[in-house]
Amino acid sequence: MQNRTLEIGVGLFLLAGILALLLLALRVSGLAPTASTDTYKLYAYFDNIAGLTVRAKVTMAGVTIGKVTAIDLDRDSFTGRVTLQLEKRVDNLPTDSTASILTAGLLGEKYIGISVGGEDSLLKDGGTIHDTQSSLVLEDLIGKFLLNTVSKDAK
Repeated sequence: MQNRTLEIGVGLFLLAGILALLLLALRVSGLAPTASTDTYKLYAYFDNIAGLTVRAKVTMAGVTIGKVTAIDLDRDSFTGRVTLQLEKRVDNLPTDSTASILTAGLLGEKYIGISVGGEDSLLKDGGTIHDTQSSLVLEDLIGKFLLNTVSKDAK
């Protein structure tokens, strides 16, 4: 009887450990349902959004303030339109704020960083961040470096 109780205890302990790992994996991946807070939408247009994904985080001063909810191609300007869902606690962003696509580490995940401007007028729900900085593509940098090196050697 004591052996069976020990086996059931070990089984429950393993089940709790597996559930904890599953919950941790869901939270890290961004798939876990989070408490719905009041949010508002902003749009930003980028020339190149290589590597940015839906559910990527939006940060300001290193603090996560929202996430990317949609990435589309704007048919009029042929640029990438990113829909940002930001928390209401940061509803005081000036209209001249800047959105940049940044990389966590050298080859890490892409996210959007917002730098605050100095205008008195504020962005409203459905507003657009006009000042944007596109994603830095490592392959483009390597190609420019190689072409620059080759052209210097040819002279």
